[in-house]
Amino acid sequence: QLVESGGGLVQPGGSLRLSCAASGSIFSRYAMGWYRQAPGQQRELVANITGGGTSNYVDSVKGRFTISRDNGQSTVYLQMNSLKPDDTAVYFCNARLMIPTGPLDFWGQGTRVTVSS
Repeated sequence: QLVESGGGLVQPGGSLRLSCAASGSIFSRYAMGWYRQAPGQQRELVANITGGGTSNYVDSVKGRFTISRDNGQSTVYLQMNSLKPDDTAVYFCNARLMIPTGPLDFWGQGTRVTVSS
């Protein structure tokens, strides 16, 4: 189970930190990611991080967003700085485990981020 928190309304240029707490075992085996879906748009990957801490970002958030994880707390974070109206979306936490038959994905319920003055 994945439970997100930290969304809300923020002015352009502001910051938010999203958290995603995972239940279950062996959190460090999962690659964790944050996706977002704006109204009328497809869900897109924002950032992900491996169990070992290697991260990857979509170009539009590089230099502004930072993904991190605390394997001891089974939590992944997304620090979002210099927010823009285009960042407005529902943000979803994803946990992915690679198994022989392919990726096994788990999703949170989403947390809404609105960037507006």
